[in-house]
Amino acid sequence: MPKILIGSSLLLLTLSLLFGFLNTNKIRTLRSELLATTTARDFAEHARLASGQKFKNHGKDLLAAKARAAEADTKAAAATAALSRAQNDKSALEAKLHSSEERIADLQKQVATSSAVALPGAAGNVSPDDLKAKLDETKRQLKAAEEEKTLLADKVQAAEDRVATMEKQKRRKKSAKAVGIHGVVLAVNQAYNFVVLSVGEHQGVEANSELLVMRDGSFIGKLRISSVDPTTSIGDVISNSLARGVQVQAGDTVVYAGNTHS
Repeated sequence: MPKILIGSSLLLLTLSLLFGFLNTNKIRTLRSELLATTTARDFAEHARLASGQKFKNHGKDLLAAKARAAEADTKAAAATAALSRAQNDKSALEAKLHSSEERIADLQKQVATSSAVALPGAAGNVSPDDLKAKLDETKRQLKAAEEEKTLLADKVQAAEDRVATMEKQKRRKKSAKAVGIHGVVLAVNQAYNFVVLSVGEHQGVEANSELLVMRDGSFIGKLRISSVDPTTSIGDVISNSLARGVQVQAGDTVVYAGNTHS
């Protein structure tokens, strides 16, 4: 009987030790799973916060790009209006100059006619004094018209120079603006390998120009512009310019690289 009790006690002790070992392993497993779950949750929360911050930064960049585009539009409209006024002034002066030339030609005919009538023996009932007075008045008008013509010619030349200067400045600003292009990738189409940009014609973007894609100050790849709108554009990703495994993403910045004529 005592042997049976001792055996039972040993058996129960062994089972207790076994269950204790299994419970310890289970607790360790649960702790590991809890730690992994907590770590994954923390990582997801961190990723969510980072994504939210990136979205906010992207929104700020987009608003800034729109503000720059609106300012550029205003300046371009003002420059275009000023150039149009200068061209209209030039056209008006040219019309006045043409009218002055016609008047001079008419006065020259009158002088010739008056001179012929005033010749000795010329027929007519007009006295020599009246003819001389008419001839002098016509010559005075002719002189005034020629002076006006000279003045108008000078004004026309000044207007032409002003228009040429404004057109040159417009081209220079457009070129300088292109060199300073700095925009943002708004959207990416991976299927067709193109992107939508926050810069367009008003910022100096031209078809076939190349833009560099940057991320956190590092070069990512190149784009070639295929379509340009006033404030946005579409660029094809130059695949061989990307490192292996790297893709252009929304929020990447783009800067001017130059034109290609291929």
